[in-house]
Amino acid sequence: MIREIAPAKINLALHVRRRRDDGYHDIETLFAFARDGDVVRVAVAQAEAEAGSLVITGPFAAGLTATGDNLVARAARAFADSFGIGDGHAITLEKHLPVASGVGGGSADAAATLRALARLHAIPLIDPRLHIIAAALGADVPACLLGRTTLGTGKGDALVEIMGAPGTPLLLVNPLVPVSTAAVFAAWDGKDRGPIPDGALLDRARAGRNDLEPSATTLAPVIADVRAMLNDSPGVTLARMSGSGATCFALFDTIGEREAAAVLAQRRGWWTLGTSLA
Repeated sequence: MIREIAPAKINLALHVRRRRDDGYHDIETLFAFARDGDVVRVAVAQAEAEAGSLVITGPFAAGLTATGDNLVARAARAFADSFGIGDGHAITLEKHLPVASGVGGGSADAAATLRALARLHAIPLIDPRLHIIAAALGADVPACLLGRTTLGTGKGDALVEIMGAPGTPLLLVNPLVPVSTAAVFAAWDGKDRGPIPDGALLDRARAGRNDLEPSATTLAPVIADVRAMLNDSPGVTLARMSGSGATCFALFDTIGEREAAAVLAQRRGWWTLGTSLA
């Protein structure tokens, strides 16, 4: 049995530069990752009935189906096809992150599945076939496969590793309102407001923005309430929406200040995850 964490993906900044002819958007983003997230377990099937099986558990399991277009199932099939190993695996996904929440849950799960299968079959994680599979699964999957702080350009899959800020206290807050990534991008105003500046990671993040936050907030106005709560919390050094929403995040000076903000969010019935940057 191989156990692999699928950490929450955070966009410390997300600049949308232009719409592409292939339907994607050219972006610049600072990818960072939490220490916590979903959990994927992979094992060689012990019985024929288990082969190719996917079981989903955890607090957000009801938001997913184990068949059809599930990214974990697609990643496993693509791995089997690419490496010629056969789809004789039993996979369990513990879903701790909200679905359609802007923290890369599906992408992170698919990437964790690829890493777990590679470890199970002693395939180096630097094997280029893994990156090819990841890129075919979605724009965020390559970053999640790498799982380190990066500057992402192009569709978000052209990655350059940069120095992170590990250990920084991090709070994720989601108002339990799903937001469609496609709808948020469709509502983007199309204005190129310029690149992410150079500098140290957190300086770049603070000088940046999330160009999708206005359109996401129009679709889910409660995002503005989450942001206001985080902005007003003592010890916050940066607060912003992640990805296409509706999850927002805040970086804090101390763990105690992070926990105090989490209590306030929980009193409003919002989901929280107190963690730190990896």
